[in-house]
Amino acid sequence: MEEITDLLMASSRWLVLTGAGISSESGIPTYRNKFGRWKRKQPVTHQEFVKNLSCRQRFWARNVVGWRFISQAKPNHAHYAIRDLQNKGAVIGLITQNVDGLHQLAGSKNVVDLHGRIDRVKCLSCGDSQSRSLLQAWFESRNPEFAHQAGQIAPDGDADADNLEFTRLSVPCCLKCEGILKPDVVFFGDSVPLKRLKVAREMLESASGLLVIGSSLMTYSGYRFCLWAEEQNKPIALINEGETRADHLAATKASAPCAPVLQNWLKRLSV
Repeated sequence: MEEITDLLMASSRWLVLTGAGISSESGIPTYRNKFGRWKRKQPVTHQEFVKNLSCRQRFWARNVVGWRFISQAKPNHAHYAIRDLQNKGAVIGLITQNVDGLHQLAGSKNVVDLHGRIDRVKCLSCGDSQSRSLLQAWFESRNPEFAHQAGQIAPDGDADADNLEFTRLSVPCCLKCEGILKPDVVFFGDSVPLKRLKVAREMLESASGLLVIGSSLMTYSGYRFCLWAEEQNKPIALINEGETRADHLAATKASAPCAPVLQNWLKRLSV
């Protein structure tokens, strides 16, 4: 812990990149184990969701259950520590691979939601956007047999509830054009919007280094920031309890829970 804190103290203006590990203490599970391997079935892809009605029914059936969990999730000590580090000027910005919105709920500013937000739903045809919370009442009124189904929370507003008879689920369409509604998140098989990626890269260019928290970096969308930091000769620090794809690129790594390391950094800054 002291080794990584020494590096973080050596300069200011760090850019933080967070993954699912930072939200695990808020009760939201991660996709992968400490070795970077899948802990559950791979989530639905963008292509499957768009092409297959039964796939959309399965997704929404699980999401109706999972939404009750994720909509009540609260920030944890790690989220608040990052907010405080921003307020002290040690962190200039934040890029998150998470879609839960907990960084903003904790009070962080200058946040790029790299993979979008699960609390928004977007029409794939006309682009109309609406709040996910408004859809919950629609789902429950038209699918009363799903309203009180139990399941175990899974990442990104999903739930492990494959016992549901999802083929009977009524799925909403866009009220404006009757197009397909999809959570405004980047599904597996899809790409991060170029405009969002450009903003994130510009943040890295103005930072003194990259601090990755709670991510295995197994997906290229996060790993690319480590490659860019290396190209720019900027130090990379990792806080993750398991292996990461960028272990060989890091100047230092703390294989530890996120919050204690961040709180130690805050304590050192306050001395």
